[in-house]
Amino acid sequence: MNSVRIVTIVGNRPQFVKAAAVSRLLRESHEELLVHTGQHYDDELSKVFFEELGIPAPDHELGAGSGSNTEQTARILAALEPVLAELRPGLALVYGDTNSTLAGALAAAQAGIPVGHVEAGMRSFDRAMPEELNRVLTDHASDLLMCSTQTAMDNLAREGVHGEAHLVGDVMADVSLAFREIAAERSGILGELGLEGGAYLVVTAHRAGNVDVPERLELLVDLLEALPRPVVFPVHPRTRARLEAAGLLDRLDGVLLAPPLGYLDFLELARQARAILTDSGGVQKEAYLLGVPCVTLRDTTEWVETVDAGWNVLVDLDRDAALAALERPPPPDRPERYGGGRAAERVRDVVSAYTARL
Repeated sequence: MNSVRIVTIVGNRPQFVKAAAVSRLLRESHEELLVHTGQHYDDELSKVFFEELGIPAPDHELGAGSGSNTEQTARILAALEPVLAELRPGLALVYGDTNSTLAGALAAAQAGIPVGHVEAGMRSFDRAMPEELNRVLTDHASDLLMCSTQTAMDNLAREGVHGEAHLVGDVMADVSLAFREIAAERSGILGELGLEGGAYLVVTAHRAGNVDVPERLELLVDLLEALPRPVVFPVHPRTRARLEAAGLLDRLDGVLLAPPLGYLDFLELARQARAILTDSGGVQKEAYLLGVPCVTLRDTTEWVETVDAGWNVLVDLDRDAALAALERPPPPDRPERYGGGRAAERVRDVVSAYTARL
């Protein structure tokens, strides 16, 4: 097998989780170097993931920090250029749909380095979402596209994306399956929060379209106030800042506001929830994998399979629709959609076959 240098570019929680599944396998055959952009820059959102999931320590940390999408993408681009010039990898690997993803793909493509995109082809068809623009542009800049679902493969074919596309399954599903029992053994989060399994709701909210627009942020708070208790809300730092700035935090005194959680604690909290309400694509998928009903606080989703199977309902920020969705009984079955825990192996095999031809 032809061993090559691969630079993996990550910057936020879901990417750390996905890298946990793939990096170990890649390093059996290739030299992989991990570049952490610093898009999520505090320990609660970053360091704990590396520690819990056994992800190799980053070889380079860029310290991009926060800011607008444009500012952050520009900073990551500028910081990546000399790193890629120094490392001269045979392939740059990016994940998902963040500013780090787009900046990594653009910096590599402009340097003449082939780009591999894990979780390619996902579409919500809502171009107002920064994530949608990031993933579309990343796909069109990529040479190797690794898709979680057949729907994603179909999206790429319809768009005429020029890169080589492969259906591999979802690497986040690998991690969820592998760490489920570990989380059950190690996490004491229910006891710490005084919760009883199956008797509470979990909420996550961080999308710009929900928390950066004052009118929609107020609708979100209206919805949270109406939910049957108990409700646990691990609050993203950005969301907390928006709630405080709008003077809305006090209205959530009946909601259990938790700090951001490590992966194992969140996995266990989600696994034992009655239902999950979220605007996160990754959490929608996590809920499906765990067999927990999901109510999505958006009017579109890239994970359409979860809706088609009846485990996920799109309600946007409609309070009454959310309450009605919570009353629906879960479907009797849950088809396997995301690769059965072997997606990371397929990513490794696709990357190895591709780099062998370089």
